[in-house]
Amino acid sequence: MNQLKRKRLPVALMAGMVSIMAVASGCGSQSSDSKPPAQSATGETNNTGSANTDNGSGLKDGKFDPPVTITYLRPWGPDVKFKSGEDENNNVHTKWAHDKLGIDLKNLWTAPSTNNAFETKLRLTLATNEKMPDVISYRGDFNLVRELIDSGMFIDAGELFDKYASQTWKDAMNEDPTVWYPYMEDGKRIGIPILDYAYNGDPVMWIREDWMQKLGLSAPKTLDDLEKVMEAFTNQDPDGNGKKDTYGLAIGFKNWINTWMSDAGWVFGAYGTMPNQWNKKADGTLEYGSVTEGAKQALGTLQSWMSKGYLPQEAGLYDEAKAAEDFTAGKAGIVVGPHWMPAWPLEDVKKNNKDAQYKAYPIPSGPDGKAGRRGTPNGNGVVLINKDMANPEAFFTYQNYLFDNYANPKAGGEFENGLAEGYDYAMVDGKPVTDVAITGGYAPEKYTLTFDGARIPSLNMAALSKIAGGEAPSTPFEKKLASSTSKAMLEAASIVMSQKDIVIPSMFTGAPTATMQTSNDILAKLEKDTVSQIIYGKLSLDAFDKFVDKWKSSGGDQITKEVNEWYQSVSGGAK
Repeated sequence: MNQLKRKRLPVALMAGMVSIMAVASGCGSQSSDSKPPAQSATGETNNTGSANTDNGSGLKDGKFDPPVTITYLRPWGPDVKFKSGEDENNNVHTKWAHDKLGIDLKNLWTAPSTNNAFETKLRLTLATNEKMPDVISYRGDFNLVRELIDSGMFIDAGELFDKYASQTWKDAMNEDPTVWYPYMEDGKRIGIPILDYAYNGDPVMWIREDWMQKLGLSAPKTLDDLEKVMEAFTNQDPDGNGKKDTYGLAIGFKNWINTWMSDAGWVFGAYGTMPNQWNKKADGTLEYGSVTEGAKQALGTLQSWMSKGYLPQEAGLYDEAKAAEDFTAGKAGIVVGPHWMPAWPLEDVKKNNKDAQYKAYPIPSGPDGKAGRRGTPNGNGVVLINKDMANPEAFFTYQNYLFDNYANPKAGGEFENGLAEGYDYAMVDGKPVTDVAITGGYAPEKYTLTFDGARIPSLNMAALSKIAGGEAPSTPFEKKLASSTSKAMLEAASIVMSQKDIVIPSMFTGAPTATMQTSNDILAKLEKDTVSQIIYGKLSLDAFDKFVDKWKSSGGDQITKEVNEWYQSVSGGAK
């Protein structure tokens, strides 16, 4: 479908229409004999997301009577673990939904998330026009999401959201209205974004603290400082084995130079850009970060570091995890990645060397005092609602309850200690424990329609920063984090939040434009080849200018035009 033909409502206009739509719009997917519930039935004016009377919808005191069924599809990953006798359709969460809300959750069919099994089966279902479920929850192949949206089988879920979502859920969504952008079509919000924690994947710099202390080094605040640290890690035998077998920075760009771990995007950030994404310029328009002057300067820096031995010779062959292995194995002194890396893979550092120590540091700044890092989207998946679903309000009753009661549970509430006793927590001597050896490591939030139950984007990092700052945890959410988060992770989370102003967010989140569909593969190969050859010194830095010219003439200029037309359509050109 041609991206350029779509027209979308500006976010400001959408926000202004919410109150009008809540009053004036009916539920377009209702069957003829179904009546929409009163506003309080889905938490619009009731924090618990439940009604106190029978309003004609079958919802009585927050529970459907008789029960209603929500058929759904979602991929099931290998991380989802069930107790003996339980499965996708019969488990502690489906029992809770039936008993608490009068909602029966039923998979139309099940397929694993591995080897594209779910995607293959869903595409076959779509191609053969087989029955679709009431709800599809998905995170993965964006092209599949667009195929589903373009099928015309799914309703304007944004209108339903405005009408039925609880205030807690709306407030969480309003923390970043751009999460709607990938799922918009002709001014309608077809898919409901599945929210994730903000800044969850934003990087910090992890450095071998014992090497720093041994060599008498100071924390690097600039790229110049960092070069001194890398030089020492490469040439001054920090591991003391008498061999020249260590180096400075573990990176891998087999996939992309700007990625989720073993990242080098921050080097570009030091020159005011971010590669392999569309960034906003001062005038409010978007530019591709890999073809800017800042990108050229960053590549020059990486080329210099490679020539001095500060980077691994295998960097072009390493993916994200393989590059990080050099850090955990004690070959590299620095790796850049998320605050949660002490949980994985950095736990291997001490397994390989019990005396090793590492610590998180801020992203350093460049020659002009700039620092920049890639950002983590607040959305991580989508919910699509079938236009033929008889009771779409049932999904909102379900999800409202989780947002109002589970996302940030209250003291004394049913989810104060977790989603289900005997699964994600156990009571020992009257106190909740989350020790996997006791609980068995079950995670019932992974049984939910939206993979993680319900998440308020700002909540996680704010809580981690508070605890890291020495404040005592006061809420159930904070207490659970405090009991399960290491000191290293807390310190790293605090650094992430202290540098939140240096995030360079990816601004294009729409479907591939018309020219992207025909030219992206060629342009991606051109970019990867050029980046790799410049870093390795096989091409001079001057070759970058020829790359930019070829990128522009091979479709890049037209894509830039299309991307900016899309951005204008969804944002109203907000600067």
